Amino acid sequence: MTLSLRQLLTGAAIGALVPATAFAEAHADKDKVVLQAQTQEFIDSLEGSTPINELSPEEARQVLIDTQTKADVEMPDASVEKMTLEIGPTGQTDVVVVKPADAGDEALPGVLYFHGGGWILGNFTTHERMIRELANQTGAAYVFVDYVPAPEQKHPVQLEQDFAVLKHVAENAADFGIDANQLALAGDSVGGQMVAVVAQMAKEQGGPDLDALAMIYPVTTADLTSGSYEEFADGPWLTKASMEWFWNAYLPEDADPMDPMISPLNYDTEALADLPPSLVITGANDVLRDEGEAFGAKLVKAGVETEGTRYDFSIHDFAMLNPIAGTPAPEAAIEQVSGFLKDHFSK
Repeated sequence: MTLSLRQLLTGAAIGALVPATAFAEAHADKDKVVLQAQTQEFIDSLEGSTPINELSPEEARQVLIDTQTKADVEMPDASVEKMTLEIGPTGQTDVVVVKPADAGDEALPGVLYFHGGGWILGNFTTHERMIRELANQTGAAYVFVDYVPAPEQKHPVQLEQDFAVLKHVAENAADFGIDANQLALAGDSVGGQMVAVVAQMAKEQGGPDLDALAMIYPVTTADLTSGSYEEFADGPWLTKASMEWFWNAYLPEDADPMDPMISPLNYDTEALADLPPSLVITGANDVLRDEGEAFGAKLVKAGVETEGTRYDFSIHDFAMLNPIAGTPAPEAAIEQVSGFLKDHFSK
């Protein structure tokens, strides 16, 4: 499938810088980028490896799993329960419920988490450390949606699974130890796209009500012509070629890639009004940087309470990647997401 693309909608960038204790210089083919030192070491370690988009989906999935599981990271204590729910367009949707280690019997705020990985990669194993940290710092129950990946299933199956889980949790909150009056959505990369679209689905379909949205370096458009796509086409880490591979795996032949349910940046500004308070995080050296910030700017124009932060010296996936866990940007981003959600849960 060849995507029909048009010029990226642009908006004022929203950003703030995060200090790093040390950084090193790196060179992409055309541009000089500055990365935090441990992040640079991680990028250097990938030299000579096969690009992810030249692998099979199964091989690519294993590469990310190996990257995450071979890193020496501390796994925070937490309660973890895997479930298979008899819901969604495929008849079953797997979820993992993660609660703080010190959670008692009292109902907790609930956060549905949609993971990144280009719709092809990623699962609870790849995101477990991050989700455990978020659950503990937020003081909430995280419902991690392990949607069916592409290309095994294509759009809109993943979104329909996500929305089905949201409705099920809201209607059966007590079964999850969750307060139905305190619900939020969070996600990274393509999971950020899912947050934007599922929140709009909830608004258009009369609920469930949501207190907050957190989008971490989100995908917001299938248009790959932004300035950051040009600047970081060859990386570091996420490349334009990889995003083309992801999009082609996700979209069916007859899909319109500019449909707002695919490219939420294309929602009319008026349509975004009345969304819950939203957080948009971007990485400075990321092909997705400009589209994430453009979506944040559009939320602001729609009158949505919006907080936006660009993390300098960072790459795509910085909050999730175990090889760079504990460095300034991931630590600050996880703390920011947790604090934002805590501040906006209904009392």
